[in-house]
Amino acid sequence: MMGAITVMNDTLTGVAELRIEGLGAAGDGVAHLDGQTVFIPGTLPGEDVRVRLAPAHPELIDIVHASPDRVTPPCDLFGECGGCALQHLSLPALLDWKAQRVTQALTAAGFTDLPPARMFQTTPKTRRRMDFAVQRVPGGVIIGLHRRNGDPVDMTECHVLHPAIFGLLAPLREVLGSLGALTGRGSLMGNMLDSGPDLTLQTPAPLTSADRLKLAAFAREHDLSRISWQDPKDLGIETVAQSGAVREDFGGVIVSPPPSAFLQATADAEKAIVTAVVDGLPSLNKKDVTVELFAGCGTLTFPMSEKGRVMAYEGNLAAANCLKAASGGRRVDGFHRDLGRQPLLPHDLKSTRAVVLDPPYAGAGAQTMPLAKSAVPDIVYVSCNPAALEKDGKALWNAGFSVIGLTIVDQFLWSTEVEAVVVLSRDVKRIRRENSRRSRSDLSRSDS
Repeated sequence: MMGAITVMNDTLTGVAELRIEGLGAAGDGVAHLDGQTVFIPGTLPGEDVRVRLAPAHPELIDIVHASPDRVTPPCDLFGECGGCALQHLSLPALLDWKAQRVTQALTAAGFTDLPPARMFQTTPKTRRRMDFAVQRVPGGVIIGLHRRNGDPVDMTECHVLHPAIFGLLAPLREVLGSLGALTGRGSLMGNMLDSGPDLTLQTPAPLTSADRLKLAAFAREHDLSRISWQDPKDLGIETVAQSGAVREDFGGVIVSPPPSAFLQATADAEKAIVTAVVDGLPSLNKKDVTVELFAGCGTLTFPMSEKGRVMAYEGNLAAANCLKAASGGRRVDGFHRDLGRQPLLPHDLKSTRAVVLDPPYAGAGAQTMPLAKSAVPDIVYVSCNPAALEKDGKALWNAGFSVIGLTIVDQFLWSTEVEAVVVLSRDVKRIRRENSRRSRSDLSRSDS
């Protein structure tokens, strides 16, 4: 599907044949003409394309020479729905491109001699968490994702979403259309928990008594774990309907996530991330402490506690309380702390053997420099944004860290998003051991 092109300024006009040189961060093909950068959605590196350049509405005319990595997009909504940017790119090539984004970020941060990356890519129709736009329109309700810089597109088809959540969209349109509280635009967050679908609804107006009864009946009819309502003004959340215990298993520990809780996007990607984090920890004895920053509800905490004591810090109060409630009798201490406003300082980390952090999209922020200035020898950094990884990575490289392990995880299929688990160390003995192991592995591969 062809999309419109965008240019850095509006001085280019006419028809031009361009060679696509690479992909930008938004997944658009990148070309250059007369010293200007041109971004062309729907194109791939190595392709020759004809483009009509105009100040108001530049457009792709046709693809003269297609990339061997080009495939037919599986979804009829591709190019309209903003959920996927790269369905025209084969999945192996997509994973390679995402891996390149991570390695380029680490290289730009200063790291050299990166280890070979372990690679993981999720399968279609496994996404268990999604934020939907909801909008009342004449004759009904739209539930879906926004067009690029536009209104939401009704999700009548989806190749990333878990069938258990996608199957709820049709009946949800009906029940949401009957709510007095949905006077215009709202939102819906869906989580697929072990206990069943967990929905958080935001509407412009408060729910009426009749609205609450309708949602409670809907939850019973469709075996939902819970339906909550979020006030758009103060973002306070209240439970409207709940059928029983809300539960999710993290490393054999049952937790009860709060409404709208953060989960990794797919269950198989979560497993890959957890495995990479646990494998990335150094050898620990009974006295060693691992400090976890941005711990959430304990996705990584409880699996890590199998290897030793974990002190876990989380800024969201509901998530921190969830973590604390599940940690009884285990080698886990949970703390509520806003690490942006009150980061752990070097002296807070003086007895810490390793730090694991899974920061938000913007990165570790104020926590980065105290961590770099601490004496912590080993860090496992879980990244969801190469740009933030590069920024935080520069501080860690300057502090003497080396990358000794790297795992790339593509759990947001056909998007530009990529996760990475980066194992860093400034323990000279550990770095030497890891380099020796890599050398032996390289030799064995060359002999085979």
